Amino acid sequence: MKYKIACAALTLMSSVPALAQEAPTSPVTVTGSVALVSDYRFRGVSQTDKGMAVQGGITIAHESGLYVGTWASNLSGWGTFGGSNMELDLVGGYAMPLGENATLDVGLTWYMYPSGADTTDFAEPYVKLSSQIGPVKGLLGVAYAPKQKALGKVCSDAACTIFTPGDKEDNFYVWGDISGSVPNTPVTLKAHLGYSNGNSGLGPNGTSLAPTGKYLDWLVGADVAVPGTPLTVGVAYVDTDIARVEENYIRPNFSDADGSSIARGKFVVSLTAAF
Repeated sequence: MKYKIACAALTLMSSVPALAQEAPTSPVTVTGSVALVSDYRFRGVSQTDKGMAVQGGITIAHESGLYVGTWASNLSGWGTFGGSNMELDLVGGYAMPLGENATLDVGLTWYMYPSGADTTDFAEPYVKLSSQIGPVKGLLGVAYAPKQKALGKVCSDAACTIFTPGDKEDNFYVWGDISGSVPNTPVTLKAHLGYSNGNSGLGPNGTSLAPTGKYLDWLVGADVAVPGTPLTVGVAYVDTDIARVEENYIRPNFSDADGSSIARGKFVVSLTAAF
């Protein structure tokens, strides 16, 4: 109690510049978010059989540019990898400024599927270049997952099962994002375009990062910040150029419980709380 009273007295007696000096900025920042989404779309393909998902993540960043983080979501259907219907990502990297308005970010994401079948987890390094000019933000990214069993093809040998993959494959993904706030409103418009090139067909556990080998995915939408709260409401139209004839080769895995496509265009709604 005496300590609190003494601090209060010193505060009243101090000038404004002195107050600023007594509140140094921490070299470490912690940020995170929790979200409820109507459908978890990963590169345009539903990972929840077009059902809802609860997602959350946290990132710890140092002023040097180093950061680590984790992110998780529930899964269903195509994206489960035979596990506990959960994706848990571990992320680490280094972000460095390039001039006043640009940032280069180099890192790695480790995709984990707890309690999943063997060889389900895989690593994917990435490089992202972002910039902002006025209210407009842009980002170009490249992610390359080197050859790993989790991305391999299913064995053609009759004695080989989906739990004993026959080889290792890699995956390449390049994408661009752009967003811009509408002046004098809480609205932000956003768009995304991505290209996947990887293992076609089924992976070792019935899934693949690029299920048809090569395809495009895109998104257009808007986010609305709720004034006075940490909440953001989002809506986006998500789609791919995966043709129905391509999907037929990997059914029934590449469909929801009703047998309909999990890669066709759909509006996705989200509610996110950031901290």
